[in-house]
Amino acid sequence: MNLIVCVDANWGIGWKDKLLVSIPRDKKLFQEHTMGKVILGGRKTMEGLPGGTELKGRTNIVLTGKRDYKFGKATVVHSMEEALKELSGYASEDIFIVGGGQVYRQFLPYCDVAYVTKVNYKYDADTFFENLDASGDWVMTHDSEEQTYYDIEYFFTIYQRKERLERKDDVL
Repeated sequence: MNLIVCVDANWGIGWKDKLLVSIPRDKKLFQEHTMGKVILGGRKTMEGLPGGTELKGRTNIVLTGKRDYKFGKATVVHSMEEALKELSGYASEDIFIVGGGQVYRQFLPYCDVAYVTKVNYKYDADTFFENLDASGDWVMTHDSEEQTYYDIEYFFTIYQRKERLERKDDVL
């Protein structure tokens, strides 16, 4: 499984149920990575998508505790177990976890690749993503040149789970 996230310099991802920053190039990258794929997010994250409805061209799965919840044509699941069962019908490399904070925490152990846009600024944040640089389980395998949007500096990075890289080395 993959995940895709935009973090600030403290690995913050949100403030009062809103994203910290909106960068058009980051949105474009999100679209490129997820088009034709499966995205899974929590209810608040999915409701915050452009237009307030499921994203076109993708299989949308919403994880929520609300039993009678509907979200357009999206598949709604109500537990981690139900989500994993639903996801088992798709190729792991076609699945993208899109947030929010609690969903990222729950699914991080199942992910092997993390697409992380790193913003070089510390925002006020109340929701954070695990610092993959401080984790012994992840290795950054790609770091773009510095990107800018007005006065915002950011980088596109890719992290891979160490264990996955070691398995690849054994096969080669």
